[in-house]
Amino acid sequence: MEIGERSRTAALISTTLSSFLISFTSSSINVALPLIGAEFSINAVLLGWVVTSYLLAASVFLVPFGKIADIYGRKKIFTLGIIIFTVSSLLCALSTSSIILIILRIIQGIGAALMFATNVAILTSVYPHGERGRVLGINVTAVYLGLSLGPFLGGFLTDIMGWRSIFYAITPIGLLAFYLAAFKLKGEWSEEKKEKFDFLGSVVYGLALFFIMYGFSSLPGIKGFVCVVLGLLGVLILIIWELRCHCPVLNIQLFMENAVFAFSNLAAFINYSATFAISFLLSLYLENVRGYLPNTAGTILVVQPLIMALFSPYAGRLSDRMEPRIVSSLGMALTTLGLFLLIFLKGGTPLYFIMISLVILGLGFALFSSPNTNAVMSSVDKSFYGVASATLGTMRLVGQVFSMGIAMLIFSLHMGNKPIGFNNFIPFLTSVRTIFIIFTVLCFIGIFASLKRGNIHS
Repeated sequence: MEIGERSRTAALISTTLSSFLISFTSSSINVALPLIGAEFSINAVLLGWVVTSYLLAASVFLVPFGKIADIYGRKKIFTLGIIIFTVSSLLCALSTSSIILIILRIIQGIGAALMFATNVAILTSVYPHGERGRVLGINVTAVYLGLSLGPFLGGFLTDIMGWRSIFYAITPIGLLAFYLAAFKLKGEWSEEKKEKFDFLGSVVYGLALFFIMYGFSSLPGIKGFVCVVLGLLGVLILIIWELRCHCPVLNIQLFMENAVFAFSNLAAFINYSATFAISFLLSLYLENVRGYLPNTAGTILVVQPLIMALFSPYAGRLSDRMEPRIVSSLGMALTTLGLFLLIFLKGGTPLYFIMISLVILGLGFALFSSPNTNAVMSSVDKSFYGVASATLGTMRLVGQVFSMGIAMLIFSLHMGNKPIGFNNFIPFLTSVRTIFIIFTVLCFIGIFASLKRGNIHS
């Protein structure tokens, strides 16, 4: 459908604000984790669930919500997501225990899934092919601005008013995004109104993903292995069902017949698996090993996402003119180099070395993300925009959970239930170096997945 310039602008601003909100929340929480752990007296593994619970919920619901959006309307689903995310964020600030906080983070993740499933799909629906790289670059910039301001403002807010103030700060931004989406964005986009929703496939998908992700985060215990096996069995059942289903929630044919779509999603999964836990690890390192205040740690960590925010629009525009696989593969290679440097992290590592590593990582992320998103969305028909956006979001979130799962697994093996502090910094540093070795290997493999996808420009 045709859409006016004002509605396009409203779509761009509201989706950009939603992307900013989600990334700001996740990055600012990393800086506040030590204080949350101290207030609720929880160990490193349970503290990791403050992050993981949100990611797990968002991942389980993302693809079903993307399909629902394609059937019933992307704007409706997007607007509902803003409401749930904003209200649950406000309630997070009122948490009285770690369990309540984790439950509210699950609800917040559901709201994020509604937005994740639709924001890129809405942008792709309202902007023509030749402008998508630019607006997707702006959207990615908002993500990285959120990541940039998260550690700095999160650290500042935490120092002055405590960790709860981070959640309070989200409310007015969420209200503005809701107003623009509900009242200024004209029109609705639902390409598959005649399709029925695949409820059974959605349930199997959600359960399979839950068991895999929960099981992975529970390794090396026997419960973790059992859950992973159940999850993989669920994936097999899902594939068989979806190939036979007339209106599948997850179109398996997209992966089998569309190499660009399949390998771009694989590259996204690998990239986030290898990188998401970086700020979590470095926040704990800077505050517990080096003794910096949250505000100081946040100022140091701001370097990486600031570089990402500066270069993402240029990377997006570049992917409109040349093959996204070339740009994003270069980004993956730079990310591998940045991760490799962090393998050598020690108790007295100079700050300039850490910041150089963060600059390289930031540039790598910028060159990878928006061209990779452009490749995914440009490789499918408009009737699949919601599912394509949700699938890419799922790869990102599942990758993030795997990243945290790897970190928590290594912490469990090296530290058990010992608290992270100066008295235990040797096993902590051993864990961190092991994690960065694993991440470097993963990202190196990702270079070849990114190159394998093929071209989208004729």
